Amino acid sequence: MEARQQQEETPENKEERRRFAEEASSLWLITLSPLAWAIHFILSYGGAALYCARFAPAEFDPVPFMRLSIAGITVLALAVIGYVAWVSWRQWDYLDDYDYDHAKAVGEDRHEFLGHAAFLLSIMSAIAVIYVAMPAIFMETCR
Repeated sequence: MEARQQQEETPENKEERRRFAEEASSLWLITLSPLAWAIHFILSYGGAALYCARFAPAEFDPVPFMRLSIAGITVLALAVIGYVAWVSWRQWDYLDDYDYDHAKAVGEDRHEFLGHAAFLLSIMSAIAVIYVAMPAIFMETCR
């Protein structure tokens, strides 16, 4: 038991645990932008459908409220995606060394690749959020 505790306390094991924690956070970073887009999609279309089904027969015009709601959700989703893009851009670290060709799969290269992938997914998710929000601009009635 003591040998195992001594093994865990070595500098190599601490460095390995630190690298694993960085990679795990990078994997979460990759999923966050598409998740923000998916939640935005569900809230925008599902919320509009539910709101129109409930308030459309009334004499109340629901369109301005829906536009404001979708605009608020869109701003929130774009803020989350923008933050993820900024963090992943810093992780990618391309402008620091202009090194985009990695011959070996070392820890730094994997870390930069995950940042690159998260940055590209953030761009795609931002475009998708904008396209999901566009029908709210042209919406006139719930019917």
